[in-house]
Amino acid sequence: MSLLAMGHAAFAADAKKSTPEKSAPDFGPTMRFVVVRSSAPGCEPTCPEWISAEGSIEAGTPALFKRALKALGGRKLPIVVDSPGGNVEAALTLGRLIRKNKLDIAVGKTGFVGCLPDMKNCKENDGKGARYFGDAYANGAICNSACPLMFSGGIRRVVGEWAFLGVHQITTTYIRTKLLYRTTYRMVKGKKKILSTRIVSRRDAGSYKTYEMNKPLERRLSAYLKEMGIDKGVLDIMKATPASDIRQIKPGDMLAMKLVTSLESVDILTEAAICRRSPAPANCKEIPANAKPAEVAAIDAKARPSQPAQVPLSQPAKAAPTQPVEAAPGNGAPEMRFVVVRGSNPLCNPNCPEWISAEGAITADTPEKLRQLLDSVGDRRLPIVINSPGGDVLGALAAGRLIRERKLDVAVARTDFIGCEPRQADCTAEDGVYNGLTVDAGGGCGSACPIMLAGGVKRLVGPRAQLSVHSVGQSKRSRPISRTWPSAPVCLPQFSCIQSNGSSNSTGC
Repeated sequence: MSLLAMGHAAFAADAKKSTPEKSAPDFGPTMRFVVVRSSAPGCEPTCPEWISAEGSIEAGTPALFKRALKALGGRKLPIVVDSPGGNVEAALTLGRLIRKNKLDIAVGKTGFVGCLPDMKNCKENDGKGARYFGDAYANGAICNSACPLMFSGGIRRVVGEWAFLGVHQITTTYIRTKLLYRTTYRMVKGKKKILSTRIVSRRDAGSYKTYEMNKPLERRLSAYLKEMGIDKGVLDIMKATPASDIRQIKPGDMLAMKLVTSLESVDILTEAAICRRSPAPANCKEIPANAKPAEVAAIDAKARPSQPAQVPLSQPAKAAPTQPVEAAPGNGAPEMRFVVVRGSNPLCNPNCPEWISAEGAITADTPEKLRQLLDSVGDRRLPIVINSPGGDVLGALAAGRLIRERKLDVAVARTDFIGCEPRQADCTAEDGVYNGLTVDAGGGCGSACPIMLAGGVKRLVGPRAQLSVHSVGQSKRSRPISRTWPSAPVCLPQFSCIQSNGSSNSTGC
């Protein structure tokens, strides 16, 4: 006779719980990797190229980096990194991958010219031989927290006096998970004989953090730094700096501890002049005029399964016979959907913020969909994060009035979903709440969307988001909304306050 038994293993240890992570002031989006060609005047046809690595280090970052290396087909390009830190285990893996492939690394930012990594279907660089062009510079770049562990893997390692490299104590986050087991057993001569045991459900049971480096982890990090040829003094500084602080290491100290191989900066790896040497470095590439875009350059963060497709801003409207509806770009933007999202930054657990993600084209049904979601969350006043190419003017007016009626804040950004995405047919969010991050880069609010945005009590547009307006042929209908909401300013990327009457000031919002 076979029987089934269901049992709880309260607060069973999840395998991820002891993964050390380092705190960062601003975790931001996941690190993305793109190949960039120098846009310096006069360097063509032979210009230096590098891998731009910007963003936070997460568990899936090494897989993205492996994909980038595979696409390069053995080419050895230096890495220009700008990162606040992140997951320690992933940083160690990245460092070993960098050392295995014998790559150089520098702390620096990349200023893009033309197409940006977050732009979709950008054709500005077509026919120029590369997808991304830009300049690498050190000023203001950072490599903090777990990033120096990744940085340690480079063959040549440079920071320079205008970039920053900082360390601090490791924060270990322990995640408690409640498991429900299903056990099948057979009674044999009055005794239980277990046939199988499997987990049928997992539930989050909270988390806690420690800020002291345990001995096993200290030994691992010490062995890693020794493997990379880095002095143990780096580890001593990490242990002595509280997790709430960052100790910026001085250039001379970095050189003494062998954390850098010279006091030079990112220019030594990326400036156009290096390609005039004989022989030229391995990252110099000659591209004949009118070459086709290089496929190898297409290794950016779009490889992340969690990143939703981005919609470009809308084109001017086409008039409809009765109700004016503006055409979405390419007439292919899906209708706006509303879902509740919870922040997935591990530093905020278990008290992460939640917001309403509003993405897609505005239609006549948009106000009712928004009302239904607001009714489902009760009295909670969740901010709305909107990313829309525009759409139906009257729908935008009604949605804006509903937002003002409920006294909600609105920001322009896109939501990057972690794991389950709303538009996936087989995706069902636990308790109706998705996990994700807000990213202003690539977020947009165009055409009729600003009318909906205007309803927010606080209205925010980040420095890398886009807000655009054009004539919608509805001045008589749109004018009353400016009289209804005359007081609050709109924060634009230039950080000046634009009042609804059109006046401006430079005090910031």
